[in-house]
Amino acid sequence: MLDFLAENNLCGQAILRIVSCGNAIIAELLRLSEFIPAVFRYRDRADQQKYGDIIFDFSYFKGPELWESKLEAKPELQDLDEEFRENNIEIVTRFYLAFQSVHKYIVDLNRYLDDLNEGVYIQQTLETVLLNEDGKQLLCEALYLYGVMLLVIDQKIEGEVRERMLVSYYRYSAARSSADSNMDDICKLLRSTGYSSQPGAKRPPNYPESYFQRVPINEAFISMVIGRLRSDDIYNQVSAYPLPEHRSTALATQAAMLYVILYFEPSILHTHQAKMREIVDKYFPDNWVISIYMGITVNLADAWEPYKAAKTALNNTLDLANVREQSSRYATVSEKVHAQVQQFLKEGYLREEMVLDNIPRLLNCLRDCNVAIRWLMLHTADSACDPNNKRLRQIKDQILTDSRYNPKILFQLLLDTAQFEFILKEMFKQMLSEKQAKWEHYKKEGSERMTELADVFSGVKPLTRVEKNENLQAWFREISKQILSLNHDDSTAAGRKTVQLIQALEEVQEFHQLESNLQVCQFLADTRKFLHQMIRTINIKEEVLITMQIVGDLSFAWQLIDRFTSIMQESIRVNPSMVTKLRATFLKLASALDLPLLRINQANSPDLLSVSQYYSGELVSYVRKVLQIIPESMFTSLLKIIKLQTHDIIEVPTRLDKDKLRDYAQLGPRYEVAKLTHAISIFTEGILMMKTTLVGIIKVDPKQLLEDGIRKELVKRVAFALHKGLIFNPRAKSSELMPKLKELGATMDGFHRSFEYIQDYVNIYGLKIWQEEVSRIINYNVEQECNNFLRTKIQDWQSMYQSTHIPIPKFTPVDESVTFIGRLCREILRITDPKMTCHIDQLNTWYDMKTHQEVTSSHLFSEIQTTLGTFGLNGLDRLLCFMIVKELQNFLSMFQKIILRDRTVQDTLKTLMNAVSPLKSIVANSNKIYFSAIAKTQKIWTSYLEAIMKVGQMQILRQQIANELNYSCRFDSKHLAAALENLNKALLADIEAHYQDPSLPYPKEDNTLLYEITAYLEAAGIHNPLNKIYITTKRLPYFPVVNFLFLIAQLPKLQYNKNLGMVCRKPADPVDWPPLVLGLLTLLKQFHSRYTEQFLALIGQFIRSTVEQCTSQKIPEMPADVVGALLFLEDYVRYTKLPRRVAEAHVPNFIFDEFRTVL
Repeated sequence: MLDFLAENNLCGQAILRIVSCGNAIIAELLRLSEFIPAVFRYRDRADQQKYGDIIFDFSYFKGPELWESKLEAKPELQDLDEEFRENNIEIVTRFYLAFQSVHKYIVDLNRYLDDLNEGVYIQQTLETVLLNEDGKQLLCEALYLYGVMLLVIDQKIEGEVRERMLVSYYRYSAARSSADSNMDDICKLLRSTGYSSQPGAKRPPNYPESYFQRVPINEAFISMVIGRLRSDDIYNQVSAYPLPEHRSTALATQAAMLYVILYFEPSILHTHQAKMREIVDKYFPDNWVISIYMGITVNLADAWEPYKAAKTALNNTLDLANVREQSSRYATVSEKVHAQVQQFLKEGYLREEMVLDNIPRLLNCLRDCNVAIRWLMLHTADSACDPNNKRLRQIKDQILTDSRYNPKILFQLLLDTAQFEFILKEMFKQMLSEKQAKWEHYKKEGSERMTELADVFSGVKPLTRVEKNENLQAWFREISKQILSLNHDDSTAAGRKTVQLIQALEEVQEFHQLESNLQVCQFLADTRKFLHQMIRTINIKEEVLITMQIVGDLSFAWQLIDRFTSIMQESIRVNPSMVTKLRATFLKLASALDLPLLRINQANSPDLLSVSQYYSGELVSYVRKVLQIIPESMFTSLLKIIKLQTHDIIEVPTRLDKDKLRDYAQLGPRYEVAKLTHAISIFTEGILMMKTTLVGIIKVDPKQLLEDGIRKELVKRVAFALHKGLIFNPRAKSSELMPKLKELGATMDGFHRSFEYIQDYVNIYGLKIWQEEVSRIINYNVEQECNNFLRTKIQDWQSMYQSTHIPIPKFTPVDESVTFIGRLCREILRITDPKMTCHIDQLNTWYDMKTHQEVTSSHLFSEIQTTLGTFGLNGLDRLLCFMIVKELQNFLSMFQKIILRDRTVQDTLKTLMNAVSPLKSIVANSNKIYFSAIAKTQKIWTSYLEAIMKVGQMQILRQQIANELNYSCRFDSKHLAAALENLNKALLADIEAHYQDPSLPYPKEDNTLLYEITAYLEAAGIHNPLNKIYITTKRLPYFPVVNFLFLIAQLPKLQYNKNLGMVCRKPADPVDWPPLVLGLLTLLKQFHSRYTEQFLALIGQFIRSTVEQCTSQKIPEMPADVVGALLFLEDYVRYTKLPRRVAEAHVPNFIFDEFRTVL
């Protein structure tokens, strides 16, 4: 009969593909369960209030139109819904595809069973497949994996969360309209079961059997599978565990499958007493806590509580006398085998001959160790015991007492067993690889010895003093031939023949009195030794390695191992070289990957890489978690070193009196520093002793592990320092900004110095790590802060700054800001608020309007540069950009509301435009015309002024930041600054040339040069924030005239001061000139230049008309409003760096030249 798993056996390949797919689906579900968006869980009251009206459970399907009409009635809800869709559709789709694949899996399995029954696969029926060894394994696995999938979904993704996700997917995707969508079936299968994985939660009635029966499965198939599992050893595991007391461990995989599959036929659990007794006697006579898949544990005493037959059958096992007997037995066994293992692990004990002569003994010891570890780890696990269940607690306490359970001793046994297994496996692999060569070598040596003896008895050789003996000569030649004829491939025959040859050589020595000649004796002894070695060599079989692999399986501890993390870490802290022993334990854990990957590999499935990457990644994360204690301990020592260096050790001056030498020597503190440094280097050595190891498919390099660990610890501490250091009290009398920055600067400097100090002892690039990680922390926080301003948020798993191995911690917000960078930015904006302060441009300083005290100055930005570095300033700049965009967008919607939708305002503007056109002319009776327009539009200017000043204030801050960045860049990296400036000029020259002559080159669409150079220029402060276009705009009617009216409406509130320029007239009605000018300038920059042209023309006309009116009325001094308007034009030219002729086009230049002399 054709091999069931052969590539051309369609029946075998079909079920193999289904099982392979099942393992991949479970890995995907486990992977996704870590990425459930928090909003679907409703853990947070704020989330519930915000999203409660747009996230629904299955009650939505009762009347979707009703819910949708509620949404459509409120535009803000629609907007929120759209934003939520944009942010979550990708992850929700991924979850839906996983749910869909579960449904598809069971549909495929049912179709396969139908095909078998209908005879689609020639000569194959359900019965014949179940008779085939591979066939019965695969059919049992197929059903078992479906059960595991359902249990995993319910355990990891709560029912309500699933419902909310499925409804969201249904609403947001095109699934509802496509005819072939099986959305209904998926919703039926995965609707909430009422089960909760929270500790102490009650189990729903008929759970999980009612859940397992949502998709009907062929009953005959289920009962045949259960029959096979009850009677057969489908994986032939018993051969690896010959001892009867190990039988339940040998059948553990099968027992787990049976446990899951019994839920598909719950009547057995409820009423079939005889069957349940048979199952319990075979699989659970001495164990009741089982691992069902990759470390998911179940306590049968709890799980089978509702089922009468199962509960009765299990009572024998759970009888306290039996519990006591098992616990005591394993306590004794573990003590005995631990002593044996420690003996084996002594240096020089496990030699090749010893191993080859004692294979059965060593394997028995390994079996005992692994069985004891398995039983003790499972039955003492916290996860398997519900603390509210009195009976379970009682049983567990009984076990802990009778097994004299001590987690440290159990962990030590696990460590030693893993080490012992690792050494044995390595030795066996080595011996297997050399087996053929050694066999040939021993054969050749033995044969040559016999040939030489034959020559000795020929009497030809002198000096031997041996008489010629032709019989012996012929006999030895024959023996030589016989040795040469031994065949390595036929091990049984070769073994027998070798034993006969050894006997013959012993007999020849006795019968022919050859003892008298020592030389001959020696030759015979050597040959016998070589023949013995040949027998040993032929006993090196791969079966031993396979048995060790089966026996050493640690998949049951995939999750339980976490209980020992603290013990591992403690032992590493006490003795860093412990890491080498742990390596063997991690490799033993990696053997758990064989279980899910075996079928995927057999099926040549493309999922192999992603599944093995997931499980390997999980294991590597665990390795990192355990070894993180090393960087933690290093940092603890580092903090002490910093403290000693900054507070205790005094700098030695260049000259000092010899009498004071002892005072400066400070031997005590210096000895402390040396001791701590030595401890740090010992930790480093410990981790580097762990050689490069392949964990699953991921290569773990200890040097990389150490560096990542140090980075992780640094990130944790720096992020915490930044979070704590930048929390401000808005009610403080004087701002806490500068003192807090100075304090944080000292903390950051401490970290920086300590890193510099330690880098040589740990052999890492301290400065590189410092800069990379600090920039990552700041950029990540800026990104999170900017999410507030974005519709499509950047999630953690999409962020280029967040990392799984070196995560940046998130802290709960303390105010409206999400992160420290937001708090810093808002504090700066609060203290430089143009309503409270006045910015003097020449001094780069802000003064309080009422008290005239200095509030802050450009020193603030150099302090931020010192504390947070270039990244901090750059991040602040980016955040300000987002804020400006938000303000400008708000401004545009306000413009629409208060101007374009107000009839009276529009009429006023129309009248004014008619009165002043053409703009080149002079307006007669100008005062009356202008001031009546201002009076009619008075109510709109307050909110207009606020918006303009906010933008202006942020632009001033951006200018200051650019100055600081440019200044420090020229100082610290003058070559970079020069290169960037030249490249920028060259690029601009090329682009200008292209616009004059389009045949010249220009960067193509897909060329990122301009985009990338901009990032560099902004980081080096080589840019002008005033020239930036923040938003795209449409044409707005009356825009220039509104801005012109706004400006002249504000001029009466200001007065000219010879020293300070334009200042506020009354602090009660605050207007600050620089933010006003820069705000208007930025606003105009967002629109077409003709609007600016028109705006300047209106100002020019206003100046000319007012001056004309004054002259005709013979008023000698220039009106204050005209002075203000002229100063605005002057500042406009200065800030935009445009030539003065732009303003002179609208105002005669003699007015410009003379107006200051008149004042």
